[in-house]
Amino acid sequence: MGNPISKADTYTLQLASSLESLNQLESFIEDIRIKYSLQEEVYANVLICLNEACINAIVHGNRFTPELKVYINLEVWDKKRLVFNVSDGGKGFDYQTLEDPTLVENREKEVGRGVYIIRKLADQCIFNDRGNQLELHFKI
Repeated sequence: MGNPISKADTYTLQLASSLESLNQLESFIEDIRIKYSLQEEVYANVLICLNEACINAIVHGNRFTPELKVYINLEVWDKKRLVFNVSDGGKGFDYQTLEDPTLVENREKEVGRGVYIIRKLADQCIFNDRGNQLELHFKI
C-alpha cells in the first residue's frame, strides 16, 4: 500500500470591497476557532493576519470598487495546519520592495505595516508574482 493521502476540509468566503464586510470575516474566523479548538495565540494571529490581508485587499487592491470582491479560501490539513488564500481583483503590487516600517526613517510612512505584521505572525506567507494573492499558513 502507498502512503495515505492527506485530507483537507475546505471553506470559502467572499467579501464586498467595504470595511463593513470585515464583520463577516471575523465571524468566519470565530467559527473556525470553535470548530478546530484553536489555541488563543493561533486564533489571535489568524485574526490579525486575515484582517490585515483583507483590509489591504479592499483598500489598496480593489480600491473600494463595488464590482470587485475579496476571496478567502481556507484548507485545513489533517487538523494540523490552516492554509488561507486571500485574493483581490486589483493590479497587485511589488511586495519585495516594501520598506521596513520599523526603521526610524520609515516610521511616519503609512506603507508596509500590514505586510510586516503578517510576515511576523503567520508561520508562512507567500505572495503570487503579481502581488494580488496571498497564501498564509498557520500550525494548529
